[in-house]
Amino acid sequence: MLSSIKSGGFLGVDGYIVEVEVNISQGLPQFITVGLPDTAVKESRERVKSAIVNIGFSFPLRKIVVNLAPADVPKQGTLYDLPTAIGILVSSGAIDKKSVEGTAFIGELALDGSLRHVKGALPIAFAMKEAGIKRLILPESNSKEAALVQGLEVYGFNNLKEIVSFLNGDLDRKKVQVNISEYLLEENFPVDFSEIKGQFAVKRALEVAAAGFHNLMMIGSPGSGKSMMAKAFPSILPPLSFEEALETTKIHSVAGVLEDFIVKTRPFVSPHHTTSDVAIIGGGTFPKPGAVSLAHNGVLFLDEFPEFKRSVLEALRQPLEDRVVTISRASGSFKFPARFQLIAAANPCPCGYKNDPKKECRCSPVEIKRYERKLSGPILDRIDINIFVNPVNPDDLVSKEEGEPSKKIRERVIKAIEIQRKRFENFPIRYNSEMTPSIMKKVIKIKQEAENILEKAAKKYNLTARSYFRILKLSRTIADLDNKENIETKHVIEALNFKIMEN
Repeated sequence: MLSSIKSGGFLGVDGYIVEVEVNISQGLPQFITVGLPDTAVKESRERVKSAIVNIGFSFPLRKIVVNLAPADVPKQGTLYDLPTAIGILVSSGAIDKKSVEGTAFIGELALDGSLRHVKGALPIAFAMKEAGIKRLILPESNSKEAALVQGLEVYGFNNLKEIVSFLNGDLDRKKVQVNISEYLLEENFPVDFSEIKGQFAVKRALEVAAAGFHNLMMIGSPGSGKSMMAKAFPSILPPLSFEEALETTKIHSVAGVLEDFIVKTRPFVSPHHTTSDVAIIGGGTFPKPGAVSLAHNGVLFLDEFPEFKRSVLEALRQPLEDRVVTISRASGSFKFPARFQLIAAANPCPCGYKNDPKKECRCSPVEIKRYERKLSGPILDRIDINIFVNPVNPDDLVSKEEGEPSKKIRERVIKAIEIQRKRFENFPIRYNSEMTPSIMKKVIKIKQEAENILEKAAKKYNLTARSYFRILKLSRTIADLDNKENIETKHVIEALNFKIMEN
């Protein structure tokens, strides 16, 4: 007997519908899976057989062929354990065929029939809604995640036996419902700006970066507080909107790093400088998101920036410019969102004490030049703010007076972002840093004196077109923080001080 069960898979961060066709026919006992399955999919036959037997049903000793359609798309993972088991039980008469109409299934089976968590439930749920599927059955641990998709009935179960009873009408189960406001829980941050002593110039630079979604690099001696300030940075960023939370959750779900049913705070991703190209950018046989995509709508913190491999740093060019990563394979081209803020930290030289007022640098001029050359011009060109971090003054360290709390800084940042939201309501961008030259011509207003200063700086420092426009965007953000409609001279001067690096 033939049965057809709806299921789903994902490619990149997008879900698609998979038809699990199960045919049981006369012949020697066999269990064959076709449709470009990977090893995990092929091994499902042992999990499915044991699960069916251990919940009290007999496994048909006949020829079983499972086809995963579309057959020309590679299938991966353990998503298809549950739909395969349901297909076998429908084909053998243990489940009424009508009860699975309009219903899709995903889930991994344990040998005792219990259901285990799977990756990619959210993008698959979106694909099912678009395909007109009304009901989705999956593991209990994935149920809240899938229930974020409005208009799809989601049911979570702990084991296969419960699902069989539910489909046969012997068990009543309410559909899973999620209160959207649940994700807006109180945010907890490891470091608050009030804990940071001194460093007023750096705090200002971080505030400007947060207000316009600008990339920033801190250069300073070891122990000057670069890492601590980077960890405090998310505390002044605006809360995630629901749309942003869904975008980020899809990526984390596919990568298998989703800690709750939804991402509640902006991601802070901090890979070690020995991390490989694929781990940073994404890729693999079945392309998966890398650190730049896991940091989508959040922060990518690269400590010891010049110590990262040259190939890794150069691979950052595309996502820094386009806010997306494109990975091409023989099976197709995959796009991963990568709208992240780069916060980089670097020492000024190999020993770390160049220009330090209290410690002598041990590096030769040749070593310093070699160290500086690790960061190419194109990468530095894509960083909006460069700020030198000096060691904290001892008087500031022993002072009991707390600095300005993150909450107050965040309020100013949110006000500046609201100005940008209104400015860009008719454009496909959200922040000043994302403006294209054509958009800038339409929305940027700059006073003549300020424009003259910017032109002189462009000639003096031989600025590239990219640097010139980034300084203009930075000036616009500073003006927004100042609640000014026009960019003024002081805004341009501050932006130039942030962008131009002079040793």
